Amino acid sequence: ILFVISKPDTFRSPTSDTYIIFGEAKIEDLSSQLQTQAAQQFRVPDISSVITKPEMSPGAEADEEEDVDETGVEPRDIDLVMTQAGVSRGKAVNALKTANGDIVTAIMELTA
Repeated sequence: ILFVISKPDTFRSPTSDTYIIFGEAKIEDLSSQLQTQAAQQFRVPDISSVITKPEMSPGAEADEEEDVDETGVEPRDIDLVMTQAGVSRGKAVNALKTANGDIVTAIMELTA
């Protein structure tokens, strides 16, 4: 524990090494500050800042504009494959159809 006076008024006795300090003393607990800093260091980042939208190349934009037959494939599965593999919607649908709807296999196929 440490006592801290942020704006002290200090006076020294001319006849001895005695000091008089006026001000508001506050208790500063260094161990709790270190614990707080350590906790913030190991804090899990926000998931939305970690996952980024896939960047599209000019060739991928052409695939994006085409209408893709999404029958038999869940829209959330398509979005997941697009996000994880960083590919266009058309490529994600084709990979899911090739993998018979298996998300993991589709992602592995696109990232290999």
